[in-house]
Amino acid sequence: MAGLENLHSHVMQKHYAIIGGGWAGCAAAVELTQAGHRVTLFEAARNLGGRARAVDCNGMKLDNGQHILLGAYTATLDLMLRLGIDEQQTMLRLPLQMRYPTNSGGMDLLTQRLPAPWHLLFGLIRSTGLSKTDKFALLRFLSKMRWMNWHLANDCSVAELLTRYAQTARSIQLLWRPLCLAALNTPLENASAQVFLHVLRDSLGARRSASDMLIPRVNLTNLLPQQAALFIEQRGGKVQYGTTVQAINRSTLQSQCQSPKWQIATTANHGHDKNDAFDGVVIATQAKHAQALLSKAVTNNASPSWTTFQYEAITTCYLQYPPNYKLPHVFFALPDDASNDTWGQFVFDRGQLDAQQAGLFAVVISAANAAIELEHAALGTAIARQLSKTFAMPELAHPIWVKVISEKRATFACTTGLIRPNNATTLTGVVIAGDYTASDYPATLEAAVQSGIRAARLIV
Repeated sequence: MAGLENLHSHVMQKHYAIIGGGWAGCAAAVELTQAGHRVTLFEAARNLGGRARAVDCNGMKLDNGQHILLGAYTATLDLMLRLGIDEQQTMLRLPLQMRYPTNSGGMDLLTQRLPAPWHLLFGLIRSTGLSKTDKFALLRFLSKMRWMNWHLANDCSVAELLTRYAQTARSIQLLWRPLCLAALNTPLENASAQVFLHVLRDSLGARRSASDMLIPRVNLTNLLPQQAALFIEQRGGKVQYGTTVQAINRSTLQSQCQSPKWQIATTANHGHDKNDAFDGVVIATQAKHAQALLSKAVTNNASPSWTTFQYEAITTCYLQYPPNYKLPHVFFALPDDASNDTWGQFVFDRGQLDAQQAGLFAVVISAANAAIELEHAALGTAIARQLSKTFAMPELAHPIWVKVISEKRATFACTTGLIRPNNATTLTGVVIAGDYTASDYPATLEAAVQSGIRAARLIV
């Protein structure tokens, strides 16, 4: 890394403002810092991470939602490497799998440690809970999508795509539906088939390690944002917490021959000179906040055109049991049916990831708009009952405590034909970054990191 920094030492240092300390903002700040520039990162909250961050819960630091990364997350893994983060210490790497509890009526699919595509082929052959008809239909579908280069002439819903290529009801319910919910956080009936195929292309359709599942052992703030802040500050940059940016304005402190400079108006001026003139600004906030800042900044008061996003919720239910309670594997898929009050889609045994969290289970509900209408206590009781029945362990019906965390605007709804904005704006020296910007991927950590890096390179 020192060599790379020396390579950029001849670059004329500029000063950039990053608005928003989520994963996109952190990626942009690190990219600009490593290129030899100085950054000031403004974050409205008291810690970094945005919608993927740690929160205080019953004396513990837990994530606001359980995440899984993929081996295909090349930009994220590269950024972690640049920050000196050890993957083996911070994440558990597992082969791609879709495993349901024994006797739950599900399936058990575990890909093998073989070169692609044999890892998936032998995994399907050895899987249980799927008939020969199910397996042949899956193999035909994947073969056809590979032949089509994972591309559709016209986008359609994932449900329509699966019906068109004769996927069985059981394979849809046990494999495709949970995969779609986990990747796109959008129901099959509305989810973009083309974006879903991009995810399959870069996981199932790529090298074997690309389909590996990476489960964080540490909380998400410690995993990357905190290390990014340290990287920035050690190289002369600043991270301003608890500082909401209200407006960006063209600086009057420049000559007409200079490129436009920008000043930042904030709710707090501690550590920030309101007269600072920045050479560029990366707006890495949620879409609606970015739109508001851009609308205020345009000189003719004409609001820039913008996509209207719909949003989907994600709920994570943490259940604490005695430390000796343990699941057979670190995580399972769960049969879910909202009409029967069984909401959980995946369960993670946090104690197998971090010994300090022994007995703590995390249950995830994606596309959770219906689930969040329930009272937290009622939802927690229903999930505990679901675990007890699914695993045939009556004791799971009585956790020591339950904490439900819902992100109502966790991701944009990744629907068919959705047009997402590019990183560039109509303002010279101002770019946007976030998982909602134009990308092959849905709203994921990888999409956020890729967007932040693109924005940083574009602004330079």
